[in-house]
Amino acid sequence: MRIAHITDCFAPRTGGIETQVQGLASRQAAAGHDVRIITATPGHGQRRSGIDEVQGLPVVRIAARVPFDLPVHPTVRSSVLRVLRQERIDVAHVHTGVASPFAWGGLRACRQANCAAVVTVHSMWDRLSRGGVRVLDRTAWGLSSGVVLTAVGTAAAMRVQSALGVPVRVLPNGIDTREWQVEHLPPDEAPDAAPDAALRVVSVLRLAPRKRAMALMHVIAQAHEATGGRIAATIIGDGPESGRLERFIDRRGLRAAVTLTGRLSHPRIRAHFARSDAFVQASVRESFGIAALEARAAGLPIIARDQSGTAEFVRDKVEGLLAADDRGLVAALVELQADRQLRREIREHNTAIAPKQDWSNVLVDVEDAYRSALARRSTSDQRALG
Repeated sequence: MRIAHITDCFAPRTGGIETQVQGLASRQAAAGHDVRIITATPGHGQRRSGIDEVQGLPVVRIAARVPFDLPVHPTVRSSVLRVLRQERIDVAHVHTGVASPFAWGGLRACRQANCAAVVTVHSMWDRLSRGGVRVLDRTAWGLSSGVVLTAVGTAAAMRVQSALGVPVRVLPNGIDTREWQVEHLPPDEAPDAAPDAALRVVSVLRLAPRKRAMALMHVIAQAHEATGGRIAATIIGDGPESGRLERFIDRRGLRAAVTLTGRLSHPRIRAHFARSDAFVQASVRESFGIAALEARAAGLPIIARDQSGTAEFVRDKVEGLLAADDRGLVAALVELQADRQLRREIREHNTAIAPKQDWSNVLVDVEDAYRSALARRSTSDQRALG
């Protein structure tokens, strides 16, 4: 198939959607498909138009000169339409978040080009975004004419379905589960081993309000106090709240118990997973939770809120512990610190059974969605002719 991925943001920007789009497109190209990216993100050297390459993938840049390089363009529909027609695209895969002006414009171009399209919502819509999309429903979606609507998790899909009143299928993010398998170091052999049977927890997140980074610090501090200091935490990531977290750690006297590493490469993250006992997150607006899935593939028990997309691949007391609120997260940390048998059982389960969101399975789901979009377009064409 000739496939175009339409996304507001792409490399050289890095983030969850960009990483997923690049991972999916690269694997599709390796499978023999003809794949390209269409994006509003300038390339290196602020290249704003034309085609360049990112890891062997052709990237069509349609970027305007706007403040902060926002993904908006005055001629997005006509510009994307020209690419779709010139490249004779079979299926366009449109990737959206909460506000995705370039993607919405690209979807309008798909309708005009009579191109089959799959739309994947990568975020958890709130009331404001749901209201805005209802307006777009009349002009952009065209769900009856060759468009298949998907979301990366069940919780996200339910919100989209509630907003638009149409079926939404789940099309999960993917990882290479083998890449994240690690050999765990027992507590007494870890280079940064904490004394007195402390529970070694790790988290990977952007230090920002949406990820509830400060809420996570409060949870860790309360669990540290409740266990008599038997919680040792490593927080991996950076973001606008890093200064607040540093000051909180100093105020609470947690320097010996909590380490902020900043952003790390995948190999260094895996090294931390190898010497940790559990992964913890406090976010509730995660549509999927890719970092938690990577930790799950590494065998770590996952501690998370049950409202987040992480609950898609974590069952309580099977792959981890799920909590209804932050107090429940504290209780889960305290329980896991005290119950070595539970930790061992969950880790053995997670190590033995790989999560189903491996790229090998995700690619099958994606191709099925593409076939459905092509079938819908064909049906729509026949109705038009009839």
